[in-house]
Formats: sequence, structure tokens, C-alpha cells
Amino acid sequence: MYGLYDKEGILRFVDSDKDACIAYAELFELCSTNYCLIDLANNTKKVKGTNLDQSLGVNNN
Repeated sequence: MYGLYDKEGILRFVDSDKDACIAYAELFELCSTNYCLIDLANNTKKVKGTNLDQSLGVNNN
């Protein structure tokens, strides 16, 4: 599961497919310096206190 956050840290899109998140960013003309793509835990029951800090992003330019 991936989450796409804008540069303000607001969640804009969640999908299980990384390419779908990137396509969403391109659709709204967000360049890679304006978003952060984060790999989220697939099973939230196993995660106790998820930290969604943008510094953990896969594509954080």
C-alpha cells in the first residue's frame, strides 16, 4: 500500500500500486518535488503506532 502526500503533508491518494500513485500525481501535474510517496504497511493490525513522517518517503526530492 502506498500513500501520496503533497508538500504540505496532506494525504492525497492511497493505492496498492505504486505506479497508480505516480499516475495520480502526474494527472494533477504534481512534479516530484511537490509530493512524497510512502510505502505504508499492508496489514495495519501488525503495526502499533505508524509514523508517517515524510522523511521516510520513497520519492522525496
